[in-house]
Amino acid sequence: VQLQASGGGLVQPGGSLRLSCTASGIFLANHGIGWFRQAAGKGREFVAGTRWGGGSTRYADSVKGRFTISKDRAENTVWLQMNSLKPDDTAVYSCAARAGLIWGRISSDSEYDNWGQGTQVTVSS
Repeated sequence: VQLQASGGGLVQPGGSLRLSCTASGIFLANHGIGWFRQAAGKGREFVAGTRWGGGSTRYADSVKGRFTISKDRAENTVWLQMNSLKPDDTAVYSCAARAGLIWGRISSDSEYDNWGQGTQVTVSS
């Protein structure tokens, strides 16, 4: 599976961005899909996750109510809509996938075996 993440950029505080993660090489079926981010000098942290085959979603407390993860099955794409962005959201955002991922492990980056290249999100005035 090859994952392509895009949609990052520079946005002012309070603004919005929508990231996309498109899978090629395989049709997503029972995969778990996660978005993670890594700020400069910090470790990678979970942002949001979903099951490709169902409606379950999970969010980090820091983004609940501001970010929404969704799927476009026809395009084999997972979206991350980010609203009310804050400077603390500045990071490189990456998507990841794994077939048969156990839902209880959706937020653990060590569980994923396919990663996209990352897209930079900078929130600054």
